[in-house]
Amino acid sequence: MDKMGIHFNVWIVLLSFALVAIAAYSALNLISQVAGSTGKVRRLWLISGACVLGCGIWAIHYVEITASRFPAEVNYYPGRVILSLMVGVLFCYLAFRITSVPRLRVWHLVVGGILLGSGFSAMHYIGMSAMKIVAKIHYDSWIQAVAVTLLLVSSYIGLLMFHKFKECAGFQRWKLYSALFIGISVAGLHYTSVRASHFEYNNLLGSKPFNVETDIVLLIGVSFVALLMLAVSAGAVFLDRHVLERMVYQDSLTALPNRHGLERYFKNEFFGSRSGAVFFVDLDRFKSINDTLGHDIGDMLLQEVAARLNHSVRDKGKVFRLGGDEFLIALPDCTLEDAKLEAECIMHELKRFYRIQGNELYVTASVGISMTPTHGTDRSALMKAADTALYTSKDSGKNKCSVFDQEANRHQLRRMSLEKDLRKALARSEFMVVYQPKWDSYMNVTVGLEALLRWRHPEHGIISPAEFIPIAEETGLIVPITYWMLHDVCSQNRLWHKEGIANVPVSINMSARMFENGSLYDVVAEALTCSELEPHFLELEITESIAMHNMKETVAQLSRLRMLGVRVSLDDFGTGFSSLGNLDEIPVNTLKIDQVFIRNSKMHSKKAIISNIIAIATHLNMEVVAEGVETPEQIELLKSLGCRVMQGYYYGRPMPVHELGEWFIANSAAS
Repeated sequence: MDKMGIHFNVWIVLLSFALVAIAAYSALNLISQVAGSTGKVRRLWLISGACVLGCGIWAIHYVEITASRFPAEVNYYPGRVILSLMVGVLFCYLAFRITSVPRLRVWHLVVGGILLGSGFSAMHYIGMSAMKIVAKIHYDSWIQAVAVTLLLVSSYIGLLMFHKFKECAGFQRWKLYSALFIGISVAGLHYTSVRASHFEYNNLLGSKPFNVETDIVLLIGVSFVALLMLAVSAGAVFLDRHVLERMVYQDSLTALPNRHGLERYFKNEFFGSRSGAVFFVDLDRFKSINDTLGHDIGDMLLQEVAARLNHSVRDKGKVFRLGGDEFLIALPDCTLEDAKLEAECIMHELKRFYRIQGNELYVTASVGISMTPTHGTDRSALMKAADTALYTSKDSGKNKCSVFDQEANRHQLRRMSLEKDLRKALARSEFMVVYQPKWDSYMNVTVGLEALLRWRHPEHGIISPAEFIPIAEETGLIVPITYWMLHDVCSQNRLWHKEGIANVPVSINMSARMFENGSLYDVVAEALTCSELEPHFLELEITESIAMHNMKETVAQLSRLRMLGVRVSLDDFGTGFSSLGNLDEIPVNTLKIDQVFIRNSKMHSKKAIISNIIAIATHLNMEVVAEGVETPEQIELLKSLGCRVMQGYYYGRPMPVHELGEWFIANSAAS
C-alpha cells in the first residue's frame, strides 16, 4: 500500500476564497435587516441569510474539491452531499438567530460562534465522507483539531466584529471585515484539512495524481445551489427596496410616509438648517363623515386630503400620515413667518369642497406649529410641542392655526396631571360636597339646597369645578363620582331630617353621561333606599343641552323619576339650545334663571327676558329660581317681576356641612 498527498490549483483556491467572502458578506447584509423587523419578516431575513451563507459555503466546498488533484478517481454519495447542505444551513440559522436578539450578551456571541464554526466543520467532514474513492483517507488529528479550533474562534470574531460595529459610520466596512474573517476561517479549514489528509491506495492504481473527474450530477447541483444563493440575495434586496420598504415606511392608504418614515426622515434629513417647522394637521369633524357616509368615503377623502397637502407643500418639505385623520408636515428650512403663511395656505386649500362619489363634502382643518430650535432640537420634542399647539387650535373653535407657547404647554401638562389624579381621587376620599341655600324672599325661609362638588387636591388645594368637571365629563369619571355624590347627599339630607336641622329638598347637578346607559333610575332608587330618604326631598338638575340631546330617551328616564317622586329642575334656562316648543314636553318642576341675566338685570333687554321666563314658568305651572343674586336691588327687581325663590351669595355662599348647620341656626333665629 502507498500513501500520497493532495495538490491544489492556486487560481481556483483564490477564486474559492473570494466566493466564500462574497457569500458571507451577502448573508450578513441580509441579517443586518433583522434588527429593524419583527414577526414573519424577521424570520424571513434570518432564513434568507442562513440559506445564502449555508448554500454558499456548501457550493464553494465542492468548488474547492475541483481545485484539488487526488491520487484516485472520485465520485460522491448523493445522500451525504444533501445532508452536508442541510446541516450547514441549519447551523447558520441557529447561529444567526441566537445572535440577533435585541439585547446581545457575550454568551450569545460565544454560542453563536460555536454553532457557526461547528456547522462549517460538520458540513466539511460530511462532505469529505461523501466522496467515493478507492482509497482510505487518513487525517492528522492534531492539525485537524487546530483547524477546527481556529474556525470556531474566527467565527466568533467575525460575528463579534459584525455586531459590535454595525451601528458605526463605517458599517459597510466592518461588515466586509467580518465577511473576510469568516471567509478566511472556512477556506482555511478546508485547505488545511485536505492538505493534512493522506490517501492510502492500492499500488495497482499507479502513483500519478490526476484531477478529479467531475460528477455531472454534482456539477449541476452545485451550479443550481450557487444560482439559488444569488437569487435569494437578489430577491431579498428587491423585496427590501420595493416591497418591505413600502410596507414599513409608507402608509398603505395615502402612499405618504408613515411614522417609521417620519423617524427615518428626522434622523437623516430634517435637522441641518438654522430654523425648521413642524405642523400637526387634523381634520375637524372627520368622524361625522365616517359615521354618516361610511369608511370608504372617509378613506377617499383622506386620499384627496393627502394629495392636496402634497401639492401645497411640494419640494419645500415632506408630508406624513400619522394615522386616522392626522397628518404631519416637516419644513426643514422655514421661519416662523413663513410657517404661518404656509399654514394659512394649507387650511385654505383643505377647506375647498371635495366631490367624492356624488357627495359634495366640506371639511376644515386645525393646525399646530412648532419651530426648531426654539421649541425643541429633536423629533419627539417638536412633535409634542406641535401636538399641544394643535389642541389649542381645537379648543379655540377649530379651523385655526396655533403656534406652540409655554403657557399652553403648562395648561396641557396640568390638565394631564389632573386627569391622572382625578382617577384616584374618589378612592382617596378627596371629594367633598358643599351646599348653597335657596331662599324664599317672601317667607324668609330656606326652601332648598343645591349640592355642589368640590375637590380637595392633596398638592394643589381646592380645584375649581370649572377645571375638573370638564375632565371628568370627557373621561367618563363623572359617572362614578355622581354615584358617590347621590349616596352622600341623600344620607346627609336624611341625617338633617333626623336631627331636625333642615327639612328641605336638595338638588344635584346631573351630567349627560348619566343618561347614556339608561341606569339613572336604578342608581337614584338605590341611593334613596339606602339612605331611607323620601323621593320628593331629592331634586335632579339638568341643563337644556342634556334635555335636548336624545330627547325621547331623556324624557322617558325623567318621567320614570318623576313618577317615583323625585323632583327635576332645568338649570341655566335661557342660555342653552332648547326650543320653547319642546319645553312643555320636558317633565320638570322648576326653571332656574341663569345668573348672566341676573348680573345684567339693569339692562332693559335682560329685564324683559327675566320677565318672560317667569311668565312662561307660571303658565306651565312651574316654579322659578333665580341664580346669582348678590344685591338688594336684584332682589327687589325679581320680587316685582313675580320671582320669590332666589339663590346667590347674598343669602349664602356654598358651605361645607359643619358651616351649614351653624348657618341654619343663625338664619332660623333671624327669621
